[in-house]
Parts: sequence; C-alpha cells; structure tokens
Amino acid sequence: QPVEYYAKLPDQKPVDVAFIVDPMLATGGSATAALETLQRWGVPEVHLLAIIAAKEGIAHVTASFPTTRIHVCAVDPELNPRKFIVPGLGDAGDRTFNTL
Repeated sequence: QPVEYYAKLPDQKPVDVAFIVDPMLATGGSATAALETLQRWGVPEVHLLAIIAAKEGIAHVTASFPTTRIHVCAVDPELNPRKFIVPGLGDAGDRTFNTL
C-alpha cells in the first residue's frame, strides 16, 4: 500500500498541467495515490512519466484515471509474485543510491 510521506501543495489555484515522475510503474498503486492527490487539488491535466512499466500497472492506472496520459520508455509483460516488474531493472532505489 502506498504511504504518503510528504505533501505540501499551495493553497492557491492549482496549475493547469502536472507531471508525476516515477522510475517504475509496477502495480500502479503509488501512481494512483499520487493521481488522487492531484485530482483533489484540482489539477485538470496530469501526465505520468515512467522509465519502465508493467502491463498490469498501466491497466490499473488507465482504469482508475482514463484521461491521464501515460508516457513510458519500455513496457515489460508481467509482475512476479513479489510484484516486481519482470524482467525489469531491479530496485530503482538501490540502483540510484548504489545499495545493491
């Protein structure tokens, strides 16, 4: 389940377009939670950007937010039992911070 650690959106009128950047779109849970936050804030157009995605995650986001534009560099076919993208690229956080 996604956990919101920090959110500080201004009280003023929201922007017209927002971008959510996530290195990996696996189940779509985190992306959907972020989209819900931006929807409550009143953003009319949102783009979701990911380096790699699983078909399941794209389907989940599309079902929940059909007008959201999803941009990905690569789509992998499935998730493993641990909900990691297969073949994927491993853990994006480990790769970013060299904690493999």
